[in-house]
Amino acid sequence: MSQSRITSQQSRAVALALALALFSACATAQVMNDPTRPPPGYDAAEPDTGDSGGGIMLQTVLITPTQKAAIINGVLVKLGEKYGDAVLIAVAENEVVLRSGGARQVLKLHPAVNKRESDAAAGTARGGSPAR
Repeated sequence: MSQSRITSQQSRAVALALALALFSACATAQVMNDPTRPPPGYDAAEPDTGDSGGGIMLQTVLITPTQKAAIINGVLVKLGEKYGDAVLIAVAENEVVLRSGGARQVLKLHPAVNKRESDAAAGTARGGSPAR
């Protein structure tokens, strides 16, 4: 009778351990977040398009030896092709130019970033030595 009692206790312990393992696995799965997921409310507001206006947003620029293109509002537009009623006429590393009729529109990849030369780089460019 003592062996059947030990077996019963062992089976309860195994069942309890299994239940705890499943519970902890479920709890861990709920805590993990997707690091690539946008923050809550990201899609709720209009994206900041800076100087581009009109809600058109340049998302990326593609430059290869044989082709230049841009992704504008999720649409792949090759150099010379139309986006809406505008034509993509120029592609650079950080901006593209659209022409619609006689109007030109510059879309910047990072409209909120203003690139400027640092003081140390300016001193070197003028022939001086960098400040230390």
